[in-house]
Amino acid sequence: MEIKIIYEDNDVLAVDKPAGMVVFPEGKTTENTLIDALIEQKPNLGDIGSPPRYGIVHRLDKDTSGVLLVAKTNESLIFLQKQFISREVEKKYVCLAEGVMENDSGEIKTLIARSKKDFRKQVALRSLPAGRQAKSAREAITEYRVIDRYKSPTSPRLRGMTSSEFTLLEVKIKTGRRHQIRCHLAYLKHPIAGDKMYGFKNSKIPEGLTRQFLHAKYLKIQLLGGETKEFLSELPEELKQALKILNNKL
Repeated sequence: MEIKIIYEDNDVLAVDKPAGMVVFPEGKTTENTLIDALIEQKPNLGDIGSPPRYGIVHRLDKDTSGVLLVAKTNESLIFLQKQFISREVEKKYVCLAEGVMENDSGEIKTLIARSKKDFRKQVALRSLPAGRQAKSAREAITEYRVIDRYKSPTSPRLRGMTSSEFTLLEVKIKTGRRHQIRCHLAYLKHPIAGDKMYGFKNSKIPEGLTRQFLHAKYLKIQLLGGETKEFLSELPEELKQALKILNNKL
């Protein structure tokens, strides 16, 4: 599969990651990953970093699409990753949350730790109970802004319950915890539409949506040469189509 390149110079690639593709192999992963496809396109990437990540600077979940950075030199890899660690990178996402979020904007600030009930998931905690230790617990901060609120036509235009309200959000993450946006919105009882892991038993899904509605649309970072760059990824067509069905704005 040919991966779309948004930007390229001697030190870095900004690529448009498609949904449904793992960024790099972990554990029992056997499918073709993003880094596998990129090394086929640009074999020199196989000399950067260490397997299985190679030059991958940061990650996106398998079913999340959007901007992803890949270093083309070891010096650039270290330089860019330091900015992620020190929270100097500005990242914005677009997602569709179930239900109507009342506030036009807000901040979600909790601890996030690995779930004891399901090792694949994270859980948001306002605080740790007295006497409890969770080595995986880390501070997580998510900011959101409402773009639109929607009321969809009822069945058969919507799968699931007849209640059919959704909120389109722009989300900024101040920290980079695993599954942070997905976990935080589920914590607010507004899980991302189409999220099979964090969605609820009777979660509502717009007709035709076959993936979680989460897209990394914007990333701002300083490059090795000193220039600060902004990278943009347009909303994928399947997510645009889902919004067309939700054409009744509240």
